[in-house]
Amino acid sequence: MSMHVSNLQGRPLDTEAIESESAMDGIGRLDEGSHSLLLGPTDQKYVEQGSISISHKLLVLTAGMLLLSALAAGFITLVMGTVPNLHHVHATASIYGHTLHKARVFFKAQRFAPGKLPKHNNVVWNYTLALHKALMFFNAQRSGNIPKNNNVPWRGNSCLNDGTWDSSNIGKDLVGGYYDAGDAIKFHFPASFAMTMLSWSVIEYRAKYEAAGELDHVKGIIKWGTDYLLKTFDHSAESISRIVSQIFLWTRLADPVIIFIFFLYVGIGISDGSGIPNDHYCWMRPEDIDYDRPIQECSSCSDLAAEMAAALASASIVFKDNKPYSQKLVHGARLLFKFSRKYRGRYSAGDVEAGYFYNSTGYWDEFIWSGAWLYYATGNSSYLSFATQRGIALHAGFFNGNMDNSVLSWDNKLPGAALLLSRLRLFLNPGYPYEDMLSVFHNQTSITMCSYLPTIATWNRTKGGLIQLNYGRPQPLQYVTNAAFLANLFSDYLEAAGLPGWFCGPYFFSTDVLRKFAETQIDYILGKNSQKMSYVVGFGDHYPKQVHHRGASIPKNKIKYSCEGGWKWRDSSKPNPNALVGAMVAGPDKHDHFHDIRTNYNYTEPTLAGNAGLVAALVALSGEKSTGIDKKTIFSAIPPIFPTPSPAPTP
Repeated sequence: MSMHVSNLQGRPLDTEAIESESAMDGIGRLDEGSHSLLLGPTDQKYVEQGSISISHKLLVLTAGMLLLSALAAGFITLVMGTVPNLHHVHATASIYGHTLHKARVFFKAQRFAPGKLPKHNNVVWNYTLALHKALMFFNAQRSGNIPKNNNVPWRGNSCLNDGTWDSSNIGKDLVGGYYDAGDAIKFHFPASFAMTMLSWSVIEYRAKYEAAGELDHVKGIIKWGTDYLLKTFDHSAESISRIVSQIFLWTRLADPVIIFIFFLYVGIGISDGSGIPNDHYCWMRPEDIDYDRPIQECSSCSDLAAEMAAALASASIVFKDNKPYSQKLVHGARLLFKFSRKYRGRYSAGDVEAGYFYNSTGYWDEFIWSGAWLYYATGNSSYLSFATQRGIALHAGFFNGNMDNSVLSWDNKLPGAALLLSRLRLFLNPGYPYEDMLSVFHNQTSITMCSYLPTIATWNRTKGGLIQLNYGRPQPLQYVTNAAFLANLFSDYLEAAGLPGWFCGPYFFSTDVLRKFAETQIDYILGKNSQKMSYVVGFGDHYPKQVHHRGASIPKNKIKYSCEGGWKWRDSSKPNPNALVGAMVAGPDKHDHFHDIRTNYNYTEPTLAGNAGLVAALVALSGEKSTGIDKKTIFSAIPPIFPTPSPAPTP
């Protein structure tokens, strides 16, 4: 069945279910009786009904009651027909087959109509205040020459020789960028994803950043990152053959047993016995690092290059008012995208360090993600054609029904790419030849949103309500914040398109359900949990005091602590002397338990990628709901898909 609803540009939005007919074929259509009632009364005073003449007043009273009933029924029917019906989407079967029964039982037990949630009390958190703090984390992670307005008094200039010690480097100046987490390592793969997420949030919610007084701040954070990324390859060239993948020193360990022990007890000081300082063995303030930090380069790293392309392309939209800088970013993004396709491979495949810390599982999802961003940045339809190739989606695992397709992370861009391309379908609806895959992305986005709902029960939750998107493994919060951002953003997309909700199998849900999901998850992170613990440092009265972070744990007391001299601060049971304001730590375990222990990074270490998701989710939830998204800016480079017709000749 093909269902249509007018989009905001007056063209039909085809929401046809994929690969099968809908089981709800009658929904969204009016029968002849209902249709005639909606046409309104005629001019006749009397209506002949067989041999009975009915007075006009009585007829009006009767017809009025019928009209009201029909309008109500018709409205509900029309609403259900305006959104994608996922009941027979092929991929849904593997995800929902075992959960629809649970949903039906839930609805029956709660005694409320599908699409309406029971009311419950909820603490309204100050998301704007949390946003102010979350952005400060990026100030504390800056490497290089720190600006005077950095507002983190215990940080200073650091690692000013990055890239200078090896004359064979791509560029001798690799000063700047961000430290990834609680160490002094600069991993470009997760850092690029963090910049992409921040740029996406600015593009969609610029007005909310302005209302919070944080627009200039977040743009400065993004530019600090993109300025550095431009240093990691020859951005002025017409083609490139290598890029820098990361900067840090980690002594390679040959014995697999030693490697296992090292990673099991990292932070306790186990070394390979070489006596060579490295960025994990040492516990030092970045400002005090005095050893050489070699760089890692790669010549076949499609995933890294494509993610960097996405970061630069999305940032070019953020800075579109600064035309020279925006064009520089676009040129760099194009170079990286071309490189990613020409020299195929995973950046972590031949790099033991990257493989342990940020192992990439593939690059096809980054192809779709970066292709979509380059289309928005340039308006060049060849990027859209590339991003909507069925073969690329197939290689990315888009059709395998895997639950992981709903989990956005630094490694998996599929749910983000699907939502990004669903946006195009909702607001511009380009039609052929893109409609087939755009409808696939739209339906997958709907499946993702359904999976987040407790009524569908796709994912386990802790007793306290935290969704377990990483299957109960450590460090869950980075995945939760990304999901909260996607859910709130899709809700805002639907509302901006005039759609009141979407289907999960036979059940219709309003957009408010998605916002409620985002709120409950972020509220948990901000302190509404069994531990009464805010997992964002500096927010609330009770938050982690022993964050796994070298700079925060060592006092700024004019004493330079050596590689091993800092261990006493690492192993101290006292709170950190410096507050890492805004840092979202890794989070609790699957039992809602949290251990505020500095040496246990699975609980207490923050990351760039995690905090980027937090910032995005917070700005989406902040301010007035009516503010919504910026519908037009992301499309500013795209030429009219359907040219405006010439005006009619003057009579």
